Amino acid sequence: MVHLKKVAIIGTVGLPAIYGGWETLVNHLTQNLKTQFDFTVYCSSKKYSERPKSFNGVHLDYINLNANGVQSIPYDLIAMLRAIKYADTMLILGISGCIFLPIVKLVSNKKLIVNIDGLEWKRSKWSPFAKWFLKLSEGIAVRFADVVVTDNKAIQDYVKCEYGRSSEMIAYGGDHAYRPTYDKNILTQYGLDRLRYAFKVCRIEPENNLDLIIKSFEFYSGLDLVIVGNWENSSYGIKLRKKYGKIPHIHLLDPIYDHEILNQMRSACHVYIHGHSAGGTNPSLVEAMSLGLPIIAFDCIFNQETTCGQGLFFNSSDELRILLNSLDDDLLAKIGIKMKQLADQLYIWDKISSAYARIL
Repeated sequence: MVHLKKVAIIGTVGLPAIYGGWETLVNHLTQNLKTQFDFTVYCSSKKYSERPKSFNGVHLDYINLNANGVQSIPYDLIAMLRAIKYADTMLILGISGCIFLPIVKLVSNKKLIVNIDGLEWKRSKWSPFAKWFLKLSEGIAVRFADVVVTDNKAIQDYVKCEYGRSSEMIAYGGDHAYRPTYDKNILTQYGLDRLRYAFKVCRIEPENNLDLIIKSFEFYSGLDLVIVGNWENSSYGIKLRKKYGKIPHIHLLDPIYDHEILNQMRSACHVYIHGHSAGGTNPSLVEAMSLGLPIIAFDCIFNQETTCGQGLFFNSSDELRILLNSLDDDLLAKIGIKMKQLADQLYIWDKISSAYARIL
């Protein structure tokens, strides 16, 4: 009888994937690699009213804490303590609980693989103490992991420069995003069926430059602007919605988690606006590329690396407004084709899964 290597996946909300990028990653890894590894995925029981014992053919183990925010630290610790008892390898996604890696190393010989994500400690939403803690936890993760995973060359270069450590660069897949058969009813439901619009979906955070993007459209009506996000989750989002929400050609929509609806909206847009300035290879950008959408992105090293510098870029609301005023449909079509080619080459889940299989 073949005994598969036991792998604990730690740091996500869990499966089924209902939250974000980490969960989508775990969904595809377990789908593609379940015959090669014996996976256990730790899940937050706070997020699942139904708690099956397995999904995708892998074991699920529940922890009665939130996987995000302050509770992510004890959440990760409990997962590590449970995994010590049986796992050969821990795949840790994110750095919240990595402060405990020295203890795990002291009491066990488990192999530790850590995907450090983006530079979480740089986000302005954190307090000075939280930033200090996250930077400390990042350093411990890099020092004590057997393998460090980065998802963007800019993050890989940062780890090498900051810590003198090499890392495995494994990006994020986007080919789960697809162009559905056109459904006018869905677009009509949101008032988008007759609009020529720019589109963006994201968490409403300062690092995603929503204020800059919306300001650019305030006095530009050549395209409508549609942004889907969690506006009511922060004072930042509430203020933006209050300030701009009544402008007729600006549509600030509540979160949409149904991928069929999101894919209809994205596929029908004229251009995709990507404002993220923190993190590495961002899931929503990779998904937009996989859909063959022309990309206008905030000019930072992460977005340049992800798009191989082939999109259009802006640094300010004035720059974005100038870009919008000079948009050429032929150029946009060429950019969309290039984005799709890059995505099909770089951001395919089969390739991503194979890269993880190699390091596992």
